[in-house]
Amino acid sequence: MDQTKQASSPIEKAMGSEMEEDVSSGAGSVNITEIPEFDTKATKRLLRKIDFHILPIMCLICLLCFLDRANIGNARLDNLESDLRLVGLQYNDCLAVLFPFYIAAEIPSNMMMKRIRPSTWLSFIMVAWSACIVGQGFVRNYNGLMATRALLGLFEGGFFPGVNFYITQWYRRDECGLRMAVIFSSATIAGAFGGLLARGIAEMSGVGGLSAWSWIFIIEGLASVVVSAAAYWAVHGYPASSTFLTPSERAEVRRRLSADSGPLSDAFAAKYVWQALTDWKIYIHMLICMAGFCPVYSFSLFLPTIIRNMGYSANNAQLMSVPPYVFACLFTLGASALADRYRQRGVFLLGFQSVAILGLVLLAASPDPTVQYTGTVLAAIGIYPQIPLGLAWNGNNIGGSLKRATGIAMQVMGGNCGGIIASYVYLTRDAPRYITGHCILIGFVGMAFVLTLFMTTWCRRENARRDAIAREAATQELTVEQKMMEQELADSVSWFRYTV
Repeated sequence: MDQTKQASSPIEKAMGSEMEEDVSSGAGSVNITEIPEFDTKATKRLLRKIDFHILPIMCLICLLCFLDRANIGNARLDNLESDLRLVGLQYNDCLAVLFPFYIAAEIPSNMMMKRIRPSTWLSFIMVAWSACIVGQGFVRNYNGLMATRALLGLFEGGFFPGVNFYITQWYRRDECGLRMAVIFSSATIAGAFGGLLARGIAEMSGVGGLSAWSWIFIIEGLASVVVSAAAYWAVHGYPASSTFLTPSERAEVRRRLSADSGPLSDAFAAKYVWQALTDWKIYIHMLICMAGFCPVYSFSLFLPTIIRNMGYSANNAQLMSVPPYVFACLFTLGASALADRYRQRGVFLLGFQSVAILGLVLLAASPDPTVQYTGTVLAAIGIYPQIPLGLAWNGNNIGGSLKRATGIAMQVMGGNCGGIIASYVYLTRDAPRYITGHCILIGFVGMAFVLTLFMTTWCRRENARRDAIAREAATQELTVEQKMMEQELADSVSWFRYTV
């Protein structure tokens, strides 16, 4: 059954005149009820227009965000450890220190996304993390690298939960998954592009008295500085204040979002943050996200090293790290498109978690480089699609914008706890096979499989329970007091249906 219709039908009965709101613009105001609902062709044109103005700049920022965070894995192959005299677990410490600061920034950052213009906030944090990356190219010891990585986490922490919340303010629930996948696919492109770029920058070793790894940080950081300046003008606000939409298009965007998620409150109040903090379902999604991000970060930080230990030279390992990311990108986009089309998330997650486990088993079980490389490709195909699928699933199932903003930030916080673990999954002492690390990741993905199966089963049963209640109360009209109470109940209202 169409989830949008499930949710919107009782809403329209309940709200009546409440849907008659004005959309203000510089040209005047337009009443939602005065504008006929867009037909299929007009809606597709509207979505294409939004996509054109929203997605390209977000994809570019995401690409640079992940490139800046993960380029230390490429820099490692160009003598980073020996030049900075890192010993023991010091390299792993430099990876891990990013994540506590990243986690601490996420909820406050998403609250800022509701308080000020997205272009202002995203541009600010981007120019700040870009400065950290450039500075990272000039560090000379372990302490300097630790400091720049900590600051990088503090400023990068706001981007990923922020962009996921931002997308939910433009698109219906069954349209968010593909858009999130398009943006997140930039992270896989960053993995592929990072290897190619690092191979080229390696030829700059010695220029200006700096090593190749320094130039990797400096050049990629300067690219982010340029884009952060452009982002201030290229990132749009929310639909009600957008300048690229006509008044009737702004009204239609609001009508579609209201019909999809209902008349839930968009007020900025602490009680909605508390609703998210006390919602057990969000904590399950945090664990699923942690189990997804752990292998993602492990791969992005260590894949060049893993491939080098298969017997390839440093330069060839940089190049051989590209194909797994290309396949991951294609499957990420395809999976999310199908998930949106069929309005299913859990079953797709279960499928890709199974593929990831298969790839990791091949890596752990066989010493043959061909089998191991096949395992890296399968693992990448299984790992990366889980992130946009899981984020869209959680975002789809949270009602109310501030609760959703908090819940998405909480989920990404959980995911980045996986980043702390990922920093210590592949240890030098376990080289060249890294069997222990592969087995740890198998355990995490297996945990995600069990939790995903539980959540999709629970959502189906809860939807069935609410359907039964709705059938019994079909003839009853809601009172004004009930309508007002429902505004504050988020996804606990009886007409809300969970995406499964």
